[in-house]
Amino acid sequence: MLSLYQKYWRTAFDIGMIVLTVWLTMYIFSYLYNLATPVFLSFLVFWIIEPLARRLNRWGMPKSIASGISVLLFTLIILAIFIGLGFIFTMQITQLAKDLPEYQKLLQEQIGNISDDLKMQIEALPPDITEKITQAIDSITAIGAKWAGGFLNSLVGFLSSFSSFVLNFSIAIILAYFLSIEIDTWKRLGKERSPKTIKVAFEFLRLNVFKGIGAYLKAQGKLISITFIVIFIALLALGVNNAFSIALLAGFFDVLPLLGVSTLFIPWIVYLFVTGETNLAIWLTGLLLVVTLTRQFLEPRITGQTVGVSAFTMLAFMMVSLSVFGVAGLILAPILMILLKALYDQGYFHRWIRFPKDEFNVSPFAPQVSDPVAPEGEARP
Repeated sequence: MLSLYQKYWRTAFDIGMIVLTVWLTMYIFSYLYNLATPVFLSFLVFWIIEPLARRLNRWGMPKSIASGISVLLFTLIILAIFIGLGFIFTMQITQLAKDLPEYQKLLQEQIGNISDDLKMQIEALPPDITEKITQAIDSITAIGAKWAGGFLNSLVGFLSSFSSFVLNFSIAIILAYFLSIEIDTWKRLGKERSPKTIKVAFEFLRLNVFKGIGAYLKAQGKLISITFIVIFIALLALGVNNAFSIALLAGFFDVLPLLGVSTLFIPWIVYLFVTGETNLAIWLTGLLLVVTLTRQFLEPRITGQTVGVSAFTMLAFMMVSLSVFGVAGLILAPILMILLKALYDQGYFHRWIRFPKDEFNVSPFAPQVSDPVAPEGEARP
């Protein structure tokens, strides 16, 4: 055991320093995010409004007026989304939360009928087996209804009491406007007075991370929009109540890697089969298959090689970041994953992490490159 420590202590130290750096980055970002949330939100708003402001400025309009028009248009769109969609979603989710006890009662009655039929068909069962099964099912459905109701009520509460977010976002819009006006000055100061090390690091981030983040967000936005539209139209065609809210929830779940819309549809389909609504359950099963296959088909074509991180790795890192650092950790997790992937692809981990000599033929952190000249399976020297 001692020889193992002696052989790998440098490797463990190097990996520990990288993990410590990632943790410190997450901790500092979460602290600063809680301290100055509007500042971080302003960068997001600036990223959205700047293309239009820059185009208007190229057409001869003063930058202050161009930025003002872009900010005004952005604000009107956001207000329309918050007021219109937010009202509809909150109203429908509230109604769905109120209807959950009725759905629970219907499910319990259906389970009782199934248990009675089972008892009649299998007379060898003990007399009290049906009662025990019914009690167990009642407990399970009560817990499920309680969890679902709690989730929906908390969602409504979140949507109904986001005054602090509105305040922060309003300040962020103002900051983004001034940032759009002064961006050329900030760029010139950064180019003239920043240390060379900072310039090199920023250029690496700009080429390998910032573009990747923008492409990743655009790709995910397209995929989520497609999922929402397909589900919304299908539910309207099937005559399902609260189609808008369900489609919006499906779009929210579609953001989560590995989970996706199945998190919402599978319990719903099982419930429909149990309660005897077989026709709707079959249609929803077909809809789930169509949405899943469509995303599997479009995702590699829309997203491409933007991130190159497995869904499990991304989800695990996001969940750990959320539990440790809160919302700030959830926001920073995809950015850090893109950065770590870029560092791996550029061979930095291979240079930073020292391994014992003659222990590996190929370093575990050496970037994987394909050489058309080299034979298959042979690493490039």
